[in-house]
Amino acid sequence: MPTDAPVAPALLGVRHHGPGSARAVRAELVRLAPDIVLIEGPPEADALAALAGDPGMEPPVALLAHVPGEPAKAAFWPFAAFSPEWQAIRYALDAGVPVRFCDLPAAVSLADADDDEADGEAAAHVDPIGALASAAGHDDPERWWEDVVEHRAGMTPFEVIAEAMSAVREGHVPGAREARREAHMRRTLRRTLREGYQRVAVVCGAWHVPALAAPSTAKADDALLRGLPKAKVEITWVPWTYGRLSARSGYGAGVASPGWYDHLFTAPDRPVERWLAGAAGVLREEGLAVSSAHVIEAVRLAEGLAVLRGRPLAGLGEVTEAARAVLCEGDDLPVELIARRMVVGERLGGVPDATPMVPLQRHLREEQRRLRLKPEALDRDLDLDLRKPLDLDRSHLLHRLVLLGVGWGTPRETRGKGTFRESWTLAWRPEFDVELIEASAWGTTVPSAAAAKVRDLVAREDATLAELTGTVEACLLAGLGEALPDAVRALAGRAALDPDVTHLMAAVPAMARAWRYGDVRGTPAEGLGAVVSSMLARVRAGLSPAMTGLDDDATKEMIGHVDAVHAATALLPEAERAAWLVTLNGLAGRTDLHGRIEGRLIRILLDAGRLGDGEAARRMALATSAGHPPARVASWVEGFLSGGGLLLVHDAQLLGMVDQWLSGLGAGAFVDVLPLLRRTFAAFDAPERRAIGERVRNAGRAARPSGGSSDFGDFGDFGDMVWIDEKRAAGAVATVLAILGRSDG
Repeated sequence: MPTDAPVAPALLGVRHHGPGSARAVRAELVRLAPDIVLIEGPPEADALAALAGDPGMEPPVALLAHVPGEPAKAAFWPFAAFSPEWQAIRYALDAGVPVRFCDLPAAVSLADADDDEADGEAAAHVDPIGALASAAGHDDPERWWEDVVEHRAGMTPFEVIAEAMSAVREGHVPGAREARREAHMRRTLRRTLREGYQRVAVVCGAWHVPALAAPSTAKADDALLRGLPKAKVEITWVPWTYGRLSARSGYGAGVASPGWYDHLFTAPDRPVERWLAGAAGVLREEGLAVSSAHVIEAVRLAEGLAVLRGRPLAGLGEVTEAARAVLCEGDDLPVELIARRMVVGERLGGVPDATPMVPLQRHLREEQRRLRLKPEALDRDLDLDLRKPLDLDRSHLLHRLVLLGVGWGTPRETRGKGTFRESWTLAWRPEFDVELIEASAWGTTVPSAAAAKVRDLVAREDATLAELTGTVEACLLAGLGEALPDAVRALAGRAALDPDVTHLMAAVPAMARAWRYGDVRGTPAEGLGAVVSSMLARVRAGLSPAMTGLDDDATKEMIGHVDAVHAATALLPEAERAAWLVTLNGLAGRTDLHGRIEGRLIRILLDAGRLGDGEAARRMALATSAGHPPARVASWVEGFLSGGGLLLVHDAQLLGMVDQWLSGLGAGAFVDVLPLLRRTFAAFDAPERRAIGERVRNAGRAARPSGGSSDFGDFGDFGDMVWIDEKRAAGAVATVLAILGRSDG
C-alpha cells in the first residue's frame, strides 16, 4: 500500500443513473487515482463486485438481496452503463484497486423492512434537486439538473454540489433509517482509513455528502447501529430492464427516460443529430417516409428551441418536439413509437454463468438455451405447433412456469384452427428471478418443481372442485404425467362429494379440454375419461331440479353453464353428446321453466339438428301465444335468439312469428318488453341486424291478398296456420267430449 500521508477522502456526490455524473465520476477517479473505491450499496455484495468485469455481464443489471423463504422481503440495486456507481466499479476493476460497498447491510434493511417503511412515511421527504432548482429560479427540477450536470461537456463540480447539498440539508433532521445508513457509511470510511488506505474515493448520492463530511464520532455512530435486527440474506446479480430503472428499490432515485440517458452517455459527440437520425430510422422501419432533409430540419428546430429556452444542449423535450413537428408531421402516434423504442428502450441486461444462482434458476437458463427461447423485455408473440417436438417442449416449459407462478408467457387467442396450435406472448420481467428463488423450494429443476407444486395443490383439504379441475388441466398442458394420477384421484374424490350441480357443470369444460389434450399432446390421461363421464352423468341427473325456481340472475348463470357444457360435449365421444342432448330435449318440454332457459334450450336443440321440420316454429308459436305475459315471451325470444341473428335472416317463418307477436303488442306491453328486445338484438352483428331490418321492411311493403289470407311477403304464407299443444289441450277436449256425450274419444 502507499506510504504517503493520507489525504482527505474524496466524496463524489452523484445522482443515481445520470450520464453526466457517470462520465464525470470516471474522469475524476482517473484524476485522483485512489487506492480504494467505496460505493453506496449493500456490503454483502463485496464478493460479487468482480463479476462486473466478466464479459458476460451486460448492464442493465441489479443486485438482488432477499430473505430465503420470504419473497416479500427483497430489494434491488439497479445499475445501467450510465450509472455513476457502475462506472466506479468498472474503473476499480480496470485499475486493479479494491472496490467495496458502504451502505447499511441488506441484512439490516430487510430485517427491519416494516419499521423502515413506517419511518419513511413519518419523515418529511426532501427533494434536494427540487430545492436547488427552485433557488435557481427554475420550476422544473429535472430539466435544471440536466442543464447544470447531465448536459455539461466539462467536469462535474463535485465541490459545488457538496456545498449546495449542505445548504439544502441545513436544519434537516434525518429519520431513523437515513441516520443509520449514514452512520454505517461513516463507520465503513473510518475502518477503511484504519486499514492504511491513503487515497479513498467515495461515490454516493449527493444528498449524503454533507453527512459524511460533517464532524462525527465513532461512539455516536456505534450507538445508532448497536442492536439492530438482522436477517439471513442471500445476494446475487440479476438481469434488469430500462423500464424498471424508475423503481424506488435500493436506490431511491430513478429515471423516466433511460433510453435517452443511455444515448447521452454513449454518444457524447453530436447527441442531438444522432438521436434524431435514430428516430428517423425507427419511423422508416414502420414504413413512414422520412428523408435526410427531415432530419436536418428537425436538428435545426431542436437546437433553435434550446437557444430560445436558454439550455446548453437540446434536451429530450426539444428533440421530441422537433420530431413531432418535422419527422412525424404533427402526428402523435409515431411520437409514441419513438418514445417506446428509444426514450424508454426496453433493453434487458444479462449476467454471466459464474453468477450465484439457485439450481432452479440455472436449470431454466439451460432450458432457455436448449429451446432457443431468449428472454426479452419487449413483448414477443410466439406461435407453437404442438406436432413439432421443439414447440411441444416449449409449451411444456411455459405451462410449468405458470404453475410455479412465473408468468414469463401469457397465453393468447390462437391464430387458425386446430387443437395442435398454441399462442403466447413472452416478456421477461426482473421480478421473475425473485419468484424463481421462491419456487426453488419445490425442486431443483422446472419439471420436478412444477410436479411437486401440483401434488401440494391437490393434497390441500380446502381445494375447491374448480381449483382441482384447473390443476388437472394445467398438469396436462405442462406435460406432468408423473403428477397427473394424484391430481385425477383428488378430482374424482371431490367431484363425488360435491352436491352442487353448478360446480360440476363449471368443471366439465376444463375436463373435456384436458381429455382432448391427453390425445393431442401425447400426455397419458388414464382415468380422466371415467371422471368426465361420471361428472356428466351427475350433471344430467341433477339438471332438472336445478332449473326450478330461478330468478333472472340465476337464470343467466345457469344458461352460461349449459352453454359451456354443451360446447364441451363436442370434444367428447358421440355417446356422451347424445345423452346430453336427450337430457336437454326432456327439459325443453317442461312448462315451469324460466322463459329465457326454455328459449335457449329450443335453440340448442334446433342447432344440433334434434328438432324436426317445423317443430321449432311450432314451439315458438306456442311460446308467443296471447296466453303468455309479454315479459315471459320476451324472455323466451331472448333465450332463443341468443345464439345469433342469422337464424332470423334465413328462416322467414320464424322471423314472421317474431314480427307478428311484436305487431300485436299493445303500447304498454311493448314498452315493458323493449329493454329485453334491445339487449337481444344489440348482441347481433351489424350485418345481421341490417339483413333482418331489410327483410322486415320488405315484408311490410307486401300487399295482403284480396282473399283475406295473410301474406307476409318474404316471410311466407303462415297467417292461417294454427299450432295446438296437444298435451295441454287434452283436458279441454275430454271435457267437451263428455258434454257432447262422446266419451269414446
